[in-house]
Amino acid sequence: MTSRTVFRSFLSFSFGFALMSGIQPAVADSSHARVIRLSLVQGDVRFTREAHGDPLADQKAQWETAEANLPVRQGYVISTDNGRAEVEFENGAMAFLNENTVLEFFDLSLEDGARTTRLVLRQGSASFYVNPSSGDYFSVTGGDFTVEANGKSSFRVNNFDDGSDVDVETGHVSVLHKKENTALNKGQSLSMKAGEDAVSIGRLPSGDDFDHWVSGRIDTVSSATNASLQYTNLPYYAPGYADLYTYGAWSSCGGYGYGWRPFGASLGWSPFSMGQWLWDPGFGWTFASNQPWGWAPYHYGGWLFDASCGGWFYSPPAYYGYGGYSRRRVPPIVHPPHPLYRAATAVFVRQNGKLGLVPMNPLDKEGKTPLNLEHGVFSVNPARNAMEPLLAASAGQKWETVKSPQRDALSGGLVATTAPVRTSRTLIEGSGGTRIVSLSRDSSIVYDSREHRFVNNTSATSSFREAEVSREKNGLSEARGDHIGQNPPTVAASRPPTSARAVAPPRSIPAPPAARSSSSGGSSGAFSGGGASSRASSAPSSSASHASAPAAGGGGGGRPH
Repeated sequence: MTSRTVFRSFLSFSFGFALMSGIQPAVADSSHARVIRLSLVQGDVRFTREAHGDPLADQKAQWETAEANLPVRQGYVISTDNGRAEVEFENGAMAFLNENTVLEFFDLSLEDGARTTRLVLRQGSASFYVNPSSGDYFSVTGGDFTVEANGKSSFRVNNFDDGSDVDVETGHVSVLHKKENTALNKGQSLSMKAGEDAVSIGRLPSGDDFDHWVSGRIDTVSSATNASLQYTNLPYYAPGYADLYTYGAWSSCGGYGYGWRPFGASLGWSPFSMGQWLWDPGFGWTFASNQPWGWAPYHYGGWLFDASCGGWFYSPPAYYGYGGYSRRRVPPIVHPPHPLYRAATAVFVRQNGKLGLVPMNPLDKEGKTPLNLEHGVFSVNPARNAMEPLLAASAGQKWETVKSPQRDALSGGLVATTAPVRTSRTLIEGSGGTRIVSLSRDSSIVYDSREHRFVNNTSATSSFREAEVSREKNGLSEARGDHIGQNPPTVAASRPPTSARAVAPPRSIPAPPAARSSSSGGSSGAFSGGGASSRASSAPSSSASHASAPAAGGGGGGRPH
């Protein structure tokens, strides 16, 4: 019996026995903590870990430059300036931020396997794709109302100075305002003016550049995720697997089953060689890869080494006693576990004061000698925050495992930046639905809080037509999509953003408590091919070549039922 066969058999027995016996894997410091992912960054994107009240008015909030694969926790706020961002949730939900948008992750909690997600859109435009499992709750509060998604849907929320609106592109949502609950279906749009209780329901406006971008991203992630998951036996959605299909290839490695390696990786390539370490109060040192594929391999599953398979390769999480390793049958389990998040799929070790790192083997036990130790230890250089080979496999020296290095053991961190500024924009209603107009910070148009609209600042009684004329003179169209790419000029870091914040008071009602309901639709959140906007064309998915898919029945297309 080969070593790989023994490994596969032992893996199947170990995980199968643990799950059938009701033994749950150890989790992080808080079993109710959730970690999601900043999956895409385009342009200027910032974040703060904690803000008190309105993040745009909190002078004590510390803002940092955001990079892709940033772990996002409850209380984080993500802001875009001249940029866009995408957030991928662990159950397949997605959030897309347009330019000049501020989104607060107000509540990311976990209770008895049910995920509660409550977001607050402080300003700007954001779109959301949701497919909740039974018991999950997902809501977005934007200025004057809260949007609740109880089933598979996609919708866009705009929150501006003089009002808010929501556009439902697929599925249906509920819009809560005070004690009123309004059902909204595909193709409908609801808008409210600031300070007023009346709602206006109309048809969906024509799509703009942001809508097309969102639609393309949903289709791309959907198809790539399903293509990648067919190489595993996971019955649940796995975040980051779309990037594995796009930036690497799956291949069969004998008794280990299917493993993954990035394109261009040589025999000498090793994981944890490109990225940085970030300190998290709940999880300790967390690895943030600067590779676009660097989420799933560094937070779920583990690493294996086999020279005949090219060297180091990623092995997906095991389930029912097997992951990508075996197709062996085991008794079914009614409630499948969710993938276990780790701060890093690595084991820290120490010898004579030297700190090292070993890529985690899927069968590693906490506190025990890592199984991959024989393949070498890598030194974590605090000065460079990088990986360097330190010990050959044949040295045979003893290493002590370390749960997590002290906070001062590494020198990780992100670049500090200035706080975002409040941007003035207004909603204009017309026959084609609600449309958006951006106002320059130097515009002669100001917000009149008494009339709940923008007027010419030379006369408080100016007509709304005069405001329209001023916008035309400034080259600003009323068409909803025309403001894309015509953002207000960026304020220099030395210039205080007092004038921008004084334009209009912030409006944000409190996020409602999560309503628990066993009737919440959907499966476990995986994509089911498509999910594109009803008003935007889709972008083509990656055309990169990959290893051939396993035989039918081996993967099920990636969507659990």
